[in-house]
Amino acid sequence: MMSGATNGPGSSGDSVTPDVLNDIITEPCGGMTMLPSRPFDEVYKNIFIGEESIARSPAGLKRLGVTHLINMAEGVHDGYHVHLDTELYRPANIQYLGIEATDDPTFDLSKSFQKCADYIASAIADGGKVLVSCKVGTSRSATIVLAYLIIKCRIPAPEAVKIVRKRREICPNDGFLKQLCELNSELLNSGHFETKEDNVNL
Repeated sequence: MMSGATNGPGSSGDSVTPDVLNDIITEPCGGMTMLPSRPFDEVYKNIFIGEESIARSPAGLKRLGVTHLINMAEGVHDGYHVHLDTELYRPANIQYLGIEATDDPTFDLSKSFQKCADYIASAIADGGKVLVSCKVGTSRSATIVLAYLIIKCRIPAPEAVKIVRKRREICPNDGFLKQLCELNSELLNSGHFETKEDNVNL
């Protein structure tokens, strides 16, 4: 197993800015942002991030052992959203949660942080596996998984980004990175990170 603990700038949770997180994201590719090389990746134990194609395949999800799906791009099907519904997944006995969110720096995704983190935590506690998806599987979905790691696993934002980025190419927009930094700061000031979860391994 690979440890989730990492060292480096910002790893303590102090002075976290969008630039710090973006540097972690782009560092493996020499400062460039890359699109994912796979339609999905397991980025943390029992948690996958994926694009539209895998989210639309109940059979594919079943093969992965996925029991719960969060679609962070719910809405009218267009170039930015993916319309799915509970009925698609009922035969595969997969639980579905659709969140209407737009991949725009001005969109307040933070209002869904706690709800989605609770949903993921409940699924994992019941022995399930979760796929968090959006259109491409890089911004909205990645941001929600990062929020889960920060909130439920007590992993500071820089460490959470390193864990996820090691396993998948991601690129949350600057607005979402700012919202993660604000979440990190709020929880840091409350002493949230003083006690780590035992399981921070993939």
